[in-house]
Amino acid sequence: MTVIDINADLGEGFGVWRLGDDLELLGVVTSANVACGFHAGDPLIMRRTCDAAVSRGVAIGAQVSYRDLAGFGRREMDVAPEELTAEVLYQLSALDGIARVCGGRVGYVKPHGALYNRIVRDPVQAAAVVAAVSAYDPSLPILTLPGSAVYDAAGDLTVVAECYADRAYTAAGALVSRRESGAVIHDPTEVAFRAVRMAVDKIVISIDGTKVPVGARSICVHGDTPGAVEIAQAVRTALTGAGVTLSPFTA
Repeated sequence: MTVIDINADLGEGFGVWRLGDDLELLGVVTSANVACGFHAGDPLIMRRTCDAAVSRGVAIGAQVSYRDLAGFGRREMDVAPEELTAEVLYQLSALDGIARVCGGRVGYVKPHGALYNRIVRDPVQAAAVVAAVSAYDPSLPILTLPGSAVYDAAGDLTVVAECYADRAYTAAGALVSRRESGAVIHDPTEVAFRAVRMAVDKIVISIDGTKVPVGARSICVHGDTPGAVEIAQAVRTALTGAGVTLSPFTA
């Protein structure tokens, strides 16, 4: 039996500004990567998102990032390892405190944007993130790409592999930069087809036509993409139609 988690980035508004339809997406996904205030999110949005996730039985993950509100966490930054560890610890503990007040808890950590991509290839930054998670709660898994530098840095931590149904891949198994045309896939039918192939066949076709292995426990669909709810629902329907069981990887 194939068991897959569907995760999405949620709680990415700030103040009066809103991004995506969190409530609708929480009816589709099985895990929610909740922004912790450094690239998006604020205390009220964090609490409302955690409340809604708990009421729907959706697992909560800490979506930690570089301190980059203006750039939505997608700008590359050079942060000293000790400082990065402290900043990840700050975000993780803040969200977990709010989640516990709401009757839940943070069940995993998923870095966002530039930090996510950086720790795939940078062992120093990967070790800094691992140090924060280890210091807070070494039972928390980190969600990342297969082959990430996090695997080598993790020590006793659990690392869970994920793949992206709505992002293009290079032949090397990396995500195509958002600066390039075709990096984000918007057609719900195509995204759903890719999700099934990832879950069942364990492959994705790269942007140049190469078959890339993607053995992953979780599939991500982006909550900030136009039509995100329709895309996520198409993915869920296609996966269940293919006989895939949907369940949080933290279950």
